[in-house]
Amino acid sequence: MFKTKWISVLLILLLVFTVVGCGEEDVATDEEVSIDFGYVEWPGATVKTHVVDTIFDYLGYETEMHALMQQPLFQGMEAGDIDAFLAVWLPTMEVNYREYEERGGVEPVRVNLDETLYRTAVPEYVWEAGVRSLEDLHEYGEKFDHEIVGLEPGNDGNIIIQEAIEDDIYQLEEWELTVSSTPAMMSALERAVRNDEWIAFHGWKPHWMNVAYDIKYLDDPEGIWGENDRVKTVARPEIKDESPEFYQFLERFAVTSEIQNEWIYEYGKQERPADEVAAEWIKNNLDLVEEWVVGLSSVEGEDAIEVIEREVQ
Repeated sequence: MFKTKWISVLLILLLVFTVVGCGEEDVATDEEVSIDFGYVEWPGATVKTHVVDTIFDYLGYETEMHALMQQPLFQGMEAGDIDAFLAVWLPTMEVNYREYEERGGVEPVRVNLDETLYRTAVPEYVWEAGVRSLEDLHEYGEKFDHEIVGLEPGNDGNIIIQEAIEDDIYQLEEWELTVSSTPAMMSALERAVRNDEWIAFHGWKPHWMNVAYDIKYLDDPEGIWGENDRVKTVARPEIKDESPEFYQFLERFAVTSEIQNEWIYEYGKQERPADEVAAEWIKNNLDLVEEWVVGLSSVEGEDAIEVIEREVQ
């Protein structure tokens, strides 16, 4: 009788521990979650993503970066393959982004850069010659060969200009958009400036082009480019529960135009590796990094800033 009673007690305890153990396996922790970053291959977005990727690599996370065009990137987030994207330019990226947020596949976290501009630009000597607005392009069409130099396929700026051409906004019906890439567009700009040739292209701030060349952004009275550009961090909604410390970092992470100009200049103009630029910047700016990670821990449970300080020595 006594022996049977104790066997029953032991069986009950074993069942309790088994249930508790199973419950713990169902709870996701930061240690169990890898971070997959998506990014587009713009200089600013590239280095910005490397900075955050490097910080979490220091903290012991498994991290990966995936270079994608906009639509595949948002599709990847909605499918659960991409966890975070640090460079949603709004409102110019609305055409590619909005549907995914409305469906709940992508969640906005915060604005991480609010000193931005994305618009058709020209060299200063073209502006001085009378091209001050998108309305002026038509009058000088032959000097531009009726061409606006754009970026990679699917870029939102390309879509904006292509729609303006198709709808004959600013009398652009006879114009063509040249689809290229950031390096190809910058080469075209450098060549035009060197030869005092006329060029209209997609310009943006922050970028080293604003330091290296005298350029002007054209007025846009029809508002095709939108207004009050800003850059948002967005995340896969589930990551908030799966990796709460990473999400808390995203809620804090923000930079200035000057910081991003520095990144872009070192990577885009000086042609230094993005991971090298990121590691050097982190080492030299631990005060700001500390604001982002204060109170957070590494996957081993150590204080985040202490781990980072040790890593950069």
